[in-house]
Amino acid sequence: MMERLNRSAGFAALFVALLALVLAVTVPALAQKSKPKKARKATTVTLVKGKIPARYLPTAPRAKRADRLGADGATAESLKGSCAPDTVDLGTWCLSSALYPLQDDEVGKNDYLFATQKCVDLGGWLPTAAQLVGAAPRVKLASTIDDSRLTATIDLDASDGMKDRREMSSTLITTAAGASSAGSQGVTDGSKGDPKTGEPDPVTLPANPLPETLQYVTVYDNKDKGGFAGSKPVSAPESFRCAYAKVEGAESREIG
Repeated sequence: MMERLNRSAGFAALFVALLALVLAVTVPALAQKSKPKKARKATTVTLVKGKIPARYLPTAPRAKRADRLGADGATAESLKGSCAPDTVDLGTWCLSSALYPLQDDEVGKNDYLFATQKCVDLGGWLPTAAQLVGAAPRVKLASTIDDSRLTATIDLDASDGMKDRREMSSTLITTAAGASSAGSQGVTDGSKGDPKTGEPDPVTLPANPLPETLQYVTVYDNKDKGGFAGSKPVSAPESFRCAYAKVEGAESREIG
């Protein structure tokens, strides 16, 4: 009988010890969780013209994607246009860093029509005199032989003589008065007048699409200041370069 009592007492003592151990571990943890959280320091917001500044307003869930475009999540910054490596970035547009390199079969053909059409073929346009002069401090425009080869494009080959250089612009002027100074399509043989009004048949006249009186303005670097170098008839050949709009992901274009 005593042996049973001793055994029961031993079990009871073991149970009490285990219970004490469990309480010692769990009670402090529960007490820690039940502690009140420290209140966040309040932020004072100053109204700007009666409105809450945008930085204090939360972003709506769907609007969080508004600063990224397309399925790839492209940003507005990544979609900004850029200039090709062979051009100079002039802010909102690009200008070729070098004059157009004529091929052997193009030498002597580089008049105003050729230059304007070639620039369009390359995806750009023939720049105006104002654009070229404005770019003079940043682009090596054609210039005189006493200009710096580091800041201008000058004649360095003495084998065919040493000459001052200038380049073509898209700016046009006329050197005479009258509409015909800007060219004429003439009157084609076979043209007829309007019989309903009794209009007589027009007199046949030859076309003059490239008159000597219609000329393009040329410019030169002039030691980075830019300068005007006179005008030449639109039928006369001259060096030129092309301008381009900025494009997304611009790569070097093939010139020539």
